[in-house]
Amino acid sequence: MSLMSKLSATILLSASLFAASNTQVESFLQKSISKNPNVSDLTIKVVDKQPLKQLKGWEAFTVSLNAKVKQGNDVRPITQRMIYFANGDFITPELTDMKTGQNLKDTIVPDFKAEFYAPQNHIYGNADAKHKVAIFSDPLCPFCRKFVPEAINYMKQYPETFAVYYYHFPLARIHPAAVALTKAAIVAEHQGRKDVVLKMYTVNIDAHETNEQKIIDAFNKHLNTSVKLKDIHTKAVEKQVKFDEEVITSMMVNGTPTIFFDGKKDASKDKFRQVKVK
Repeated sequence: MSLMSKLSATILLSASLFAASNTQVESFLQKSISKNPNVSDLTIKVVDKQPLKQLKGWEAFTVSLNAKVKQGNDVRPITQRMIYFANGDFITPELTDMKTGQNLKDTIVPDFKAEFYAPQNHIYGNADAKHKVAIFSDPLCPFCRKFVPEAINYMKQYPETFAVYYYHFPLARIHPAAVALTKAAIVAEHQGRKDVVLKMYTVNIDAHETNEQKIIDAFNKHLNTSVKLKDIHTKAVEKQVKFDEEVITSMMVNGTPTIFFDGKKDASKDKFRQVKVK
């Protein structure tokens, strides 16, 4: 659970007598979360609202939260999308189906926007292929290192069937080395190198390494490239990093690997294999 989730969950579980309109949701959350002394510069906006099929009268509100949060001596900005459920009298950040055990948050996923299929994220297949597959991944995530190359290698064989889009999602807290590694990959792609995404999954580097030069050296050695330290801090690289982060936030992606198949989140991560290919 994220820091902002913990802050808001503590406040909202006791809320009641609440009218479920966008303005009132925003006002209530703004007032409630602002009471926490560690939160400042808070901005809240409802960006989507969907009725719950499982519960008559309840709606799921997708909320964009921007704030500064104090942790120890540090103050860091947070941009996050979260889901709250309200029925006019109560509001809560969690609802679980007692029969199935399913967290209803898992059923509220926004559709993939057309503008997120950006040219710089298109790595394989024809852009007008029958199916679009979006992959969010960290190259140092153990499961990703096995699953993602296999999935991509499979789909790249069928360019008329699959258009593959890749979004860098380095999990900095768990695998700090992934940040510089993905930036080096972006630089190499900008230089016209092919198959960079696939090759970075086999770079031999400690996931906990924080020395950017060591990470870049390992990348260059494995891919026979000449990426320099200053290259990963250019405006062009930061622009792509920011774009990927915005897509991750908008789509509420919170783990790797995450797959969207034809605009819908694929929890099975296997729909592409169910397609009949020629």
